[in-house]
Amino acid sequence: MRSQDRQVHLLGTAGREVRRHGQGVTSLLAAAALFIAFAPARPAGAQSEERFKVRLSPVPIDVAMRSTVAGIGVVTAVLKGSTLTVNGTFEGLRSPATTARLHQGAAMGLRGMSFADLTVSAAIKGTVSGSVMLTPGQAQAFRAGRIYLLISSERAPDGNLWGWFVRN
Repeated sequence: MRSQDRQVHLLGTAGREVRRHGQGVTSLLAAAALFIAFAPARPAGAQSEERFKVRLSPVPIDVAMRSTVAGIGVVTAVLKGSTLTVNGTFEGLRSPATTARLHQGAAMGLRGMSFADLTVSAAIKGTVSGSVMLTPGQAQAFRAGRIYLLISSERAPDGNLWGWFVRN
């Protein structure tokens, strides 16, 4: 076999034809394979984190509820894969907190059914936290702003503070 038969033609940058011998192309392919093998890459199991925040404020009230509903709070959340991790603080409640629940509404601002409990301090000032595995539908609703946090208290068992998760 002649040397010319072993040559491979590659189109180089700027449109010039570059000639390489078969052995040179093999070395080039081996170098490319090593580069791909050792190039920094995201591990197959790695998942990106999505960050969200909530500003807790009193639920809508009427005149009769003024003495029972008050307070503020700030909460952050991280969604990594299907795991949602929530951490935050609240203060100014008129009675100790009793529950903290995640709810899914039809749209931001509309009430919906609860689907997960979080840990909350049984106090007028404290913390709220927890981790929840979301279903694919809940994760989609979460990203769309249809999930909210509701903290209830002894004197406001139907809700005291609430807020919707929005991207940070």
